[in-house]
Amino acid sequence: MSAIAEVLATMGHEVTGSDLKASTGLERLRALGVTVRVGHDAANVGDADLVTRSTAIADNNVECRAAQRRGIPLFSRAQVLGGICLLRDTVAVAGTHGKTTT
Repeated sequence: MSAIAEVLATMGHEVTGSDLKASTGLERLRALGVTVRVGHDAANVGDADLVTRSTAIADNNVECRAAQRRGIPLFSRAQVLGGICLLRDTVAVAGTHGKTTT
């Protein structure tokens, strides 16, 4: 998710985010002007236009529930990545460690 946040921020979007613990990834995002908070809280949603999450975040996450209550669209990581790819020239590389991609 931090890579998507970084891309959106460099595209000029206002991006905020949260994670359960501090990390160097959060510091990198802060350096780009992204507002990041440690811990999940309904207040983190603020007046967002949309909320996105990774598949590791459950439907009952406090921030997801807050977005749903407020009628804020909730998108998966894949949906947001797809939207970014529609706006930019994109190269996809598949397969790692000698596995076959079909």
